[in-house]
Amino acid sequence: MAVARNILIIAVLAAGVAFLPNGGNFADAVLTAITMAFLAGIAWTVYRIEYQFRTSMLALPESRRVVLYSSFGLVVLLIAGASKMWSTGLGTMAWLLLMASALVGVWLIFSEARSS
Repeated sequence: MAVARNILIIAVLAAGVAFLPNGGNFADAVLTAITMAFLAGIAWTVYRIEYQFRTSMLALPESRRVVLYSSFGLVVLLIAGASKMWSTGLGTMAWLLLMASALVGVWLIFSEARSS
């Protein structure tokens, strides 16, 4: 029953985009709102992590904190510019490599912070 309900919800949303005037603009607005909510979620996560691990973060050398915050900033910039970067094959490869490097940077700093 839940599957049928979910299919019905998707069908109603698709019908709204297809048949309502300016449905494409509405879809763009919804996608922008979802993207903004996702970026706000990333900002909230960074804030909560900073709050929860404040003493561990302050114990890290300044160079490590720069890597950590730069990695979070890179993720935000990559998400914001994803549509432009995904328009070419080289841009897609660069996006994936930069995202992977940012996530590895965050993971390495957190593992170092938790072990000390």
